[in-house]
Amino acid sequence: MIVLGLVVGSFLNVVIYRLPRETSIVSPASHCPACKRRLKPLDMIPVISYIVFKGRCRYCSAPIGWRYPAMEALTAVVFVAAFLVAGWSFLLVKYLFIGSLLLAVAFIDLEHYIIPDSLNIVLAAGGAVLTLLARDITLVQAVAGGAVVGGTLLLLGLLFQGGMGGGDIKLGAALGLALGWPLAPLGLVLGSLVGGISGLILMAAGLKGRRDAVPFGPFLALGAFLAVLWGERIIRWYVGIYL
Repeated sequence: MIVLGLVVGSFLNVVIYRLPRETSIVSPASHCPACKRRLKPLDMIPVISYIVFKGRCRYCSAPIGWRYPAMEALTAVVFVAAFLVAGWSFLLVKYLFIGSLLLAVAFIDLEHYIIPDSLNIVLAAGGAVLTLLARDITLVQAVAGGAVVGGTLLLLGLLFQGGMGGGDIKLGAALGLALGWPLAPLGLVLGSLVGGISGLILMAAGLKGRRDAVPFGPFLALGAFLAVLWGERIIRWYVGIYL
C-alpha cells in the first residue's frame, strides 16, 4: 500500500498542477516547469528524488515546491489507513478511489480556490460504480447522503451569499452519493467543525479576516476521511450518550 500510495501521489501531483490550468494530464510527458526539460525515471522517484536532489531540478536547479513530496507521502498514509479499515476488498478499492480524488480536490482548492467539475463528475460516477461492487451502502443510503450533504451546502450557499461555492455544493452531493447515509453527513459535520476551528485560529493569528475567503473543500475532504476511518465508532459513541 505504501508503494502504491507513493506512485498514485506522484500522479496526483500532475493532476493538481495541470487540471486548473486546463491542460492534458496525459501529455506532454512530465517536465520541469522552469526549463521544460523532460524528466527521466530517476527524476521522478516519489519522495526519494526530492531528497536526493535537495528539492531542485536536476537540470536547471530551479526549486521544486514542498507540495510534491508532501502529496506523495500523504497519499501513502491515506492508502495505508484505508487498507487498515477495509482490508483486501472492493470496499478498499472504493476508499482508495475516493481518497485519491479528495486529495486532488483539497490541494487544488487550497491553491486556486476552485473545485473542477470534472473531479466532481468522476467522484460521483466512479463512486456509484464502486458502491455497486462493494455493496457497502444501499441505493436509499446513497441518495439520502447526497441529498442531505448537497442540500445542506446548497441551502447555506443561498442563505449566505458567497459563503459556499458551487464547487463545494457539487462536491458535497457527489461525496454524499459515494459514502451515503450516515457517513457522508457525519463527514460534513466533522469537516465543518475542523473548518470552523481552523478559521478562528487563522483570524486569531491575523492571517485571515472575517470577510476573507477560506476554501471549504479541504475541510470537507478531511471530514469525509475521518468519517471513513472512525465514523462507526463516533456514531456508536454519540448514540450511546442518549440511550
